[in-house]
Amino acid sequence: MSFKLSQRSLDRMQGVDERMVSVVKFAITATKTDFGVIQGLRTLEMQKALVAKGASQTMKSKHLDGLAVDLMAYIEGRGSWELNLYDDLADAMKEGAEAAGVAVRWGAAWHVPDIRKWEGTMEEAMNAYIDRRREQGRRPFIDGPHFELML
Repeated sequence: MSFKLSQRSLDRMQGVDERMVSVVKFAITATKTDFGVIQGLRTLEMQKALVAKGASQTMKSKHLDGLAVDLMAYIEGRGSWELNLYDDLADAMKEGAEAAGVAVRWGAAWHVPDIRKWEGTMEEAMNAYIDRRREQGRRPFIDGPHFELML
């Protein structure tokens, strides 16, 4: 099935680096799971509020520079936070990054700075990240909707 970005998703990418926009536009044509863009460029005030409530862990977010997007998976037109849907989206974003020739990092596999270079599925990348964090005695920070351009 072929999906298309809504006007709302396109509007939410205003101010986002064109290379990331290209990745997202390719990914929507390659995905098995429909998605939309829920956030692109953020203001400093928005970022401070997200950090204060624990939804973000840094004031150095790539959203502030227009280098990141957050996606929402849709099943039958309804938003879903089921993590398995996001590794499907990440596989499509990997294809988009390959097509655009840019490095992208996924928020559920922080240890992979360029998902194009990961040999395997993005689900495997996420599981490797979780295992690595647990081996370090640290809790993994899984941000499945988040994708950022690595420059």
